[in-house]
Amino acid sequence: MPTKQERIIQYIINLKSGEKISVRQIATQLHVSEGTAYRAIKEAEHQGYVSTIERVGTVRIDNKEKRTFDVLTYSEVVNIVDGTVLGGEGGLLRTLNRFIIGAMQLDAMLRYVEAGDLLIIGNRENVHQHALNNGASMLITGGFDTSQEIKKMANELNLPIISTSYDTFTVATMINRAIDDRLIKKEIMHVEDILTPLTQTAFLYETDKVKDWIILNHETSHQRYPVVNHDRKVVGIITTSDGLDHDENSQIKDIMNKQPITASPSMTITSAAHMMIWEDIKCLPIVDANKRLLGIITQQDVLKATQIAQRQPQVGETIEDNIASQIIESDSHQSLYECVVTPQMTDLFGNLSYGTLTSIVTIVGRREMSRHRKGELAIENVSLYLFKPIQIDQKIHIKPNILDLTRRNSKIDIDVFVHDTLCGKAMLSVQFIPHS
Repeated sequence: MPTKQERIIQYIINLKSGEKISVRQIATQLHVSEGTAYRAIKEAEHQGYVSTIERVGTVRIDNKEKRTFDVLTYSEVVNIVDGTVLGGEGGLLRTLNRFIIGAMQLDAMLRYVEAGDLLIIGNRENVHQHALNNGASMLITGGFDTSQEIKKMANELNLPIISTSYDTFTVATMINRAIDDRLIKKEIMHVEDILTPLTQTAFLYETDKVKDWIILNHETSHQRYPVVNHDRKVVGIITTSDGLDHDENSQIKDIMNKQPITASPSMTITSAAHMMIWEDIKCLPIVDANKRLLGIITQQDVLKATQIAQRQPQVGETIEDNIASQIIESDSHQSLYECVVTPQMTDLFGNLSYGTLTSIVTIVGRREMSRHRKGELAIENVSLYLFKPIQIDQKIHIKPNILDLTRRNSKIDIDVFVHDTLCGKAMLSVQFIPHS
């Protein structure tokens, strides 16, 4: 039987996109407390079924699980620029195609303004009307307002008009930054991107018998199977060793491991890989917030995902990408790397920051390990010591030395020199993701 929270979430899912939702409304209609309704709405927001828009309220939206990351909705633009919605609230959940800065005469500008565009403009009301006629929304900079006639027109067309106190240059920079941040997030793969769905997942019920496990094992040849109860909640894991030497009529719940390790769909691939290596498990059940089985991932899935991610072209540069581009291999020595300290790498006092130095030694450690071991690795621990400050524009030399290398782990000692003077030292512990 579903819980109260599950009933509320299902009720929200059945609503049409754009419908407003309130705690009091749900509490009244479903005969639950306002506290229960509030928690359920927050969970629905976490799952991507509703969104809270400032000055509008909470509304039902299309599930955002597979949304395109290189576009923004008008409601998100409102939050980015700390804006106020002057009109056209009904179109806030639409996505904008592109944004245009209206710094031209009206006739020249209208050639570029199309339906779905966001026109960044000042207090030019003649332009406001023509933009709406062309199907474009507007972002009015400088904190200016517009006439009631324009607002009424925007409401009829469901084309948002947003006002912000920032200037045009700042607004364009903020929107560009938001899009770039989304492109970076697109590169971060999550468990939901690679999981084997429930329809293709082999699992057992706790009331099944060992003979059912034997049949399933012959069909799939898997080593681990999730065990669920009648509500499909994961209650255990059964492995090949658990099923051996037991009577065929024994129930699965009597021989399974009753403390299963599970993961959520929103967990990153890196976190899942680290968990699987640390716990030495080859199959990880994926569950929702109510512990219901959604599917599984294997070490092979994780390995394939990391390899695909590395082959994808960069569409957004992270801080670590910028640092990595500055590190080059020395011409004089094979296992020696060089890097010049740029202004972006420094702290308040003009010295190389601890965070940047940590990134440098981990990047060098990864590059050095790639010479000795093919495959993927996860940094387990970093110990960093800085003996002398490293100043801006100084060239540093980074020398890695592998102290220990086993099938699953390695320890790397890394020295950081400036003009043959030892300025820093790091010790890295890494774990390898096995191929099978």
